[in-house]
Amino acid sequence: MAAVRVRWRRRLVVAALGTAATLAAGVLPPVGAAPERAAERGAERSADGSAGLAADRSTGHAAGQSPRRSVEAYGPEPRQRVTVHWQPRRAPRGGLVILHGGYWSYDTDWGGRARAFARRGYAVFDAGYRLAPDVRWPAQRDDVVAALRWVRRNAAAYAVDPARVAVLGSSAGGQLAVAAATYGAGASRAAGVVALSPVASPYRAWLDGGAPGATAAGRRLRASAERLAGCVPDGTPAVSADPACRRAWRSLDPRSEASGRDDAPMLLLHSAADFVPAYHSEAVAAAERARGMPAEDVRVRVVPGDAHGMRLLAEPGVEGEIEGWLRGRIG
Repeated sequence: MAAVRVRWRRRLVVAALGTAATLAAGVLPPVGAAPERAAERGAERSADGSAGLAADRSTGHAAGQSPRRSVEAYGPEPRQRVTVHWQPRRAPRGGLVILHGGYWSYDTDWGGRARAFARRGYAVFDAGYRLAPDVRWPAQRDDVVAALRWVRRNAAAYAVDPARVAVLGSSAGGQLAVAAATYGAGASRAAGVVALSPVASPYRAWLDGGAPGATAAGRRLRASAERLAGCVPDGTPAVSADPACRRAWRSLDPRSEASGRDDAPMLLLHSAADFVPAYHSEAVAAAERARGMPAEDVRVRVVPGDAHGMRLLAEPGVEGEIEGWLRGRIG
């Protein structure tokens, strides 16, 4: 009996060691991912039951698997983080960087939408950025450029083709998305930009927010634009007698950086009664076409209703149109 008990103990030890090795192999983080996230990813795999699902041979996906998630730093500041949602696969795919709205002063939750895009096959990078009034412009644009640089540098860890990275921004994040498309050679950092209700001219929003009959949202946007710029314009065509203030407001407008063919293609969407009207985007489109961007590479779309930002995705046909536009540029 003693010999039997010894043999059984040996078998249990061997089985436990084998199980531990298997689990360790299953939760190793991708290259470039923070090691401390490995346990969290393992817990997610166990919770959704995906660890044992068979992989699709053509893509490397685990059939029915929920997207994995990790939080990575693209800079030293607490807000300089990307939350990555991705499905394991071998074949290179497109990446999508999401820029939230929130009047440049607070975060809005895009987690559900990010996971939905990840289930469609994209690797999704939900990017944070520093907020006003803690920092002034152009810190927000600098953060977006840095986040895009991080995504391209770490693309292989998520099976992303670095030449197939697009940006989706909403409201204030839409302004940042358009700024990323136009600043310098925007096409070198993004294959395309989708912007929902982009506040493409914060100065125009400031004027509108001070007009008689301005909505509460418009007045709030006016105050937010002041905090972003760090100064108050005087409402004249010169914007401000202070050269530094004048430069800040001019820099906020992506038209000041528009260069035509060097810029990323754009799909810009508003609703007919959006409190950020379509003329914000129409002015960007006109500036880009005047500098040589093909008309088909900068499209402004206006849909019925009064939806703003993320709510546009619930309007009939909008999500499908965005999906088709992205497929044509990042696959």
